[in-house]
Amino acid sequence: MQEDSLRYAFHSRILPLLLFLVLLSSPVRLWGATFLDSLGRKVVLASPPTRIVSLAPSITEMIYFLGLDERLVGVTRFSYFPEEAREKPRVGTYTDINVEKVVALDPEAGIPVYVVNPRRINQVLEAIESIGDVCGVEPRARALVGSLTKRIEKVKEAVRGKDRPLVFLVINTKPLMSVNRSTTHHDVIVLAGGRNLAEDQPVTYPRLSLEEVIRRGPEVIIISSMDRSGEHERARRQWFRWTAIPAVRNGRVYAIDSDLIDRAAPRVVKGLEEMARLIHPEITWH
Repeated sequence: MQEDSLRYAFHSRILPLLLFLVLLSSPVRLWGATFLDSLGRKVVLASPPTRIVSLAPSITEMIYFLGLDERLVGVTRFSYFPEEAREKPRVGTYTDINVEKVVALDPEAGIPVYVVNPRRINQVLEAIESIGDVCGVEPRARALVGSLTKRIEKVKEAVRGKDRPLVFLVINTKPLMSVNRSTTHHDVIVLAGGRNLAEDQPVTYPRLSLEEVIRRGPEVIIISSMDRSGEHERARRQWFRWTAIPAVRNGRVYAIDSDLIDRAAPRVVKGLEEMARLIHPEITWH
């Protein structure tokens, strides 16, 4: 029965939108601490979890950020940051969880599942604090989030009052794809002092034609890449054929490490700082 319930949760339609922690601790009791997750579900724990399975790479990063890696007993396939996460047992991919492996990681009578769903940078911070609360390290979580908040405020203050250039963020080159306003990427662009060219597109990750991009005339083009073989550097150089685009004409075509902006994790703050440097090179950044 327990395995069937988990299987339904993992393979339901909400999975692509949500991030899960499986909290393998003592059996659930009615008198335990109660937490509300992003679905508004009550998650009851008798004590802080001592064995955690992360079902998203971003959550894995949060767990390490909070210094809880010793409690982490399982991660998904693409959990490779920090480097130590590669050594943790794998329970499948984000969209294809091996439920049997999860159950085999020594749970007791109950398997509470806590869900977070950050779509904005402030929600990432809230998720970190929430996980800290669930895991019984509230003071540590608040101190770490306070440090991240100061870095975010520093960027916001630096770009306040500056002109906001039109930014075209490329997350895929063939086909040409970007992001609309319902993404963490959009929030990063806006907080970094830019305007997202694709913000009003009706789908989350819209495809755009080259003609549309030329017509809109972005002032900055940023290619999000996890590629290390040079393919995206070649793609970056190819933009320089289209001199009708202001970003091309002014040499403002850049690449950014996709890990810093794709994942709703603590490193997104570093992604914000890098994005701000690319969008506003006229600011003296420290």
